[in-house]
Amino acid sequence: MTFINPKTDFAFKKIFGSKQSTDILISFLNAILYQEQEVILDLEILDPYQAPRIKGIKDSYLDVKATLSDQTTVIIEMQVLNVLGFEKRVLYNAAKAFSIQLAVGEDYTLLNPIIALTITDFEMFEQSSKVISRYRLKEKDDLTDYSEDIELVFVELPKFKKELTDLETLTDKWIYFLKSANQHKTIPPIMDEVPAIHHAFTVAQHSKLSKRELEILEKREMFLHDNRNAILKAKLDGEAAGRLKEKQAIARSLLGILDIETISQTTGLAIAEIEQLQ
Repeated sequence: MTFINPKTDFAFKKIFGSKQSTDILISFLNAILYQEQEVILDLEILDPYQAPRIKGIKDSYLDVKATLSDQTTVIIEMQVLNVLGFEKRVLYNAAKAFSIQLAVGEDYTLLNPIIALTITDFEMFEQSSKVISRYRLKEKDDLTDYSEDIELVFVELPKFKKELTDLETLTDKWIYFLKSANQHKTIPPIMDEVPAIHHAFTVAQHSKLSKRELEILEKREMFLHDNRNAILKAKLDGEAAGRLKEKQAIARSLLGILDIETISQTTGLAIAEIEQLQ
């Protein structure tokens, strides 16, 4: 038995956003958003496409979108790559989900709260060690709430360090599932005791996917792999360029003080490169 990687956007939608996923999503959201209290008893999984009401406004697509029984809307994104402008995209999607609730002429009092839950496979807030972070609109100095209508919640998977034997809470188990489900060949007993997580593992079985779904999953995994490598190459190229500039600056400072051969030995630059600097 093998399991698909929940961090892949296709797999995440399959596990948490399918028609049969209501119990999975309820358990997951209660664990992440409500400290494992059974606040959410029911919800409706919606079409995650956010069409603009005004022509010319950018479309946006979410991984999962649901309306809770108290009419709160939860939008969920699983993000593997730390792309430029991602933090602004989170704000944009939350603001759009809030604004498109009203039709022309409807009163603002009809607006219901929005929770934007973002799960990242990279660290967004390096200054904090918290795995789960929550943000609301607050007064700048005394931190009183302006409104609870828009809340941003982030789960940073790399900050979660617990192994299978360390799992204690339902929240631990769900975060571990997201991070490590595809590393197991069978459902671990400590996870299997939670019915919703057992269901999530069942949905995540490779054998449960159609040929078309497996093709889509493979393409998404290849896309993520290629983009990770591209980002890594750009980072390494940037670091290499930085080191080269540093060596060139040292070489320039030594010109006229040391001979070219000694400068070459000191900096690691070729003699021809140093001669060009002259």
